[in-house]
Amino acid sequence: MQIDTAAYQRVLGDELRSLRKQRGWTRKELNSRLQSEISLQTLATYELGTRQVSVVRLVEICAALAVPAHEVLARVHERVFGDAPTGHLSLNLVAVVADERPELLPLRRWAQGRLHALPLGQPPQVHLDLPALEYMAQLCQLSTVELIRALRDLGGTARR
Repeated sequence: MQIDTAAYQRVLGDELRSLRKQRGWTRKELNSRLQSEISLQTLATYELGTRQVSVVRLVEICAALAVPAHEVLARVHERVFGDAPTGHLSLNLVAVVADERPELLPLRRWAQGRLHALPLGQPPQVHLDLPALEYMAQLCQLSTVELIRALRDLGGTARR
């Protein structure tokens, strides 16, 4: 698989900028929440995708934005490559919210919250790994296999 590094950087920057704007923060406000000091120009070049961000700096920025770095990278991966990461179940949040099975009520509430928090224009698709599926199965008082079956009925797709 070929990686267009410039496109990946642009999409990553777009995700970071979108998260910052979603919180109503300026770059200066985000910068004040970072553990280490960086210039506003450096932060701008990360958001524009014209400068590579180190893994440690990405984790620091994501922590300041209160979003796990792996979720940001999963969204970037989806936008760049258009597929679910290996070992994940891809799920449409709108389909979950529309489902009326009582046993999926905790999952429906979670999906409503995720939909509400999505940045404008972002597809209502999430990727759930096995630990997330196991946790959600417990919340719904189902076995993991039962939950996966129910999610596949909603159009969820898995990639091994």
